[in-house]
Amino acid sequence: MGEGLRYLAAAITAGIAALAASWGNGKVISETIKGIARQPESANNLRSTMFIGVGLIEAVPILAVVVAFLILFA
Repeated sequence: MGEGLRYLAAAITAGIAALAASWGNGKVISETIKGIARQPESANNLRSTMFIGVGLIEAVPILAVVVAFLILFA
Protein backbone atom coordinates (compact mmCIF):
# COMPACT_ATOMS: atom_id res chain seq x y z
CA MET A 1 0.00 0.00 0.00
CA GLY A 2 1.32 3.44 -0.86
CA GLU A 3 2.47 5.83 1.83
CA GLY A 4 -0.25 8.36 1.04
CA LEU A 5 -2.95 5.71 1.21
CA ARG A 6 -1.75 4.70 4.66
CA TYR A 7 -2.22 8.24 5.93
CA LEU A 8 -5.64 8.42 4.31
CA ALA A 9 -6.72 5.07 5.79
CA ALA A 10 -5.53 6.08 9.27
CA ALA A 11 -7.31 9.44 9.06
CA ILE A 12 -10.55 7.86 7.87
CA THR A 13 -10.38 5.22 10.60
CA ALA A 14 -9.89 7.75 13.40
CA GLY A 15 -12.34 10.26 11.90
CA ILE A 16 -15.23 7.84 11.47
CA ALA A 17 -14.69 6.44 14.96
CA ALA A 18 -14.70 9.94 16.46
CA LEU A 19 -17.83 10.86 14.53
CA ALA A 20 -19.65 7.68 15.58
CA ALA A 21 -18.62 8.11 19.22
CA SER A 22 -19.77 11.71 19.32
CA TRP A 23 -23.12 10.72 17.82
CA GLY A 24 -23.46 7.86 20.30
CA ASN A 25 -22.57 10.06 23.26
CA GLY A 26 -25.08 12.67 22.17
CA LYS A 27 -27.79 10.03 21.84
CA VAL A 28 -27.06 8.52 25.26
CA ILE A 29 -26.95 11.89 27.00
CA SER A 30 -30.11 13.20 25.34
CA GLU A 31 -32.05 10.06 26.26
CA THR A 32 -30.77 10.30 29.83
CA ILE A 33 -31.96 13.89 30.05
CA LYS A 34 -35.36 12.83 28.72
CA GLY A 35 -35.53 10.07 31.31
CA ILE A 36 -34.60 12.44 34.14
CA ALA A 37 -37.25 14.90 32.95
CA ARG A 38 -39.88 12.15 33.03
CA GLN A 39 -38.82 10.62 36.35
CA PRO A 40 -36.69 12.97 38.45
CA GLU A 41 -36.58 10.50 41.34
CA SER A 42 -34.50 8.07 39.27
CA ALA A 43 -31.91 10.69 38.29
CA ASN A 44 -29.06 9.06 40.24
CA ASN A 45 -29.61 5.65 38.67
CA LEU A 46 -29.92 7.11 35.18
CA ARG A 47 -26.85 9.28 35.62
CA SER A 48 -24.64 6.42 36.80
CA THR A 49 -25.84 4.22 33.95
CA MET A 50 -25.19 7.07 31.52
CA PHE A 51 -21.58 7.43 32.70
CA ILE A 52 -20.98 3.70 32.24
CA GLY A 53 -22.45 3.87 28.73
CA VAL A 54 -20.45 6.95 27.77
CA GLY A 55 -17.28 5.29 29.06
CA LEU A 56 -17.92 2.23 26.93
CA ILE A 57 -18.68 4.38 23.90
CA GLU A 58 -15.43 6.33 24.41
CA ALA A 59 -13.46 3.08 24.27
CA VAL A 60 -14.28 2.75 20.56
CA PRO A 61 -12.33 5.81 19.30
CA ILE A 62 -9.42 4.90 21.56
CA LEU A 63 -9.26 1.48 19.93
CA ALA A 64 -9.65 3.12 16.51
CA VAL A 65 -6.61 5.31 17.18
CA VAL A 66 -4.66 2.15 18.03
CA VAL A 67 -5.80 0.64 14.72
CA ALA A 68 -4.82 3.86 12.93
CA PHE A 69 -1.33 3.66 14.41
CA LEU A 70 -1.10 0.02 13.36
CA ILE A 71 -2.04 1.04 9.83
CA LEU A 72 0.63 3.73 9.83
CA PHE A 73 3.51 1.86 11.42
CA ALA A 74 2.94 -1.82 10.71
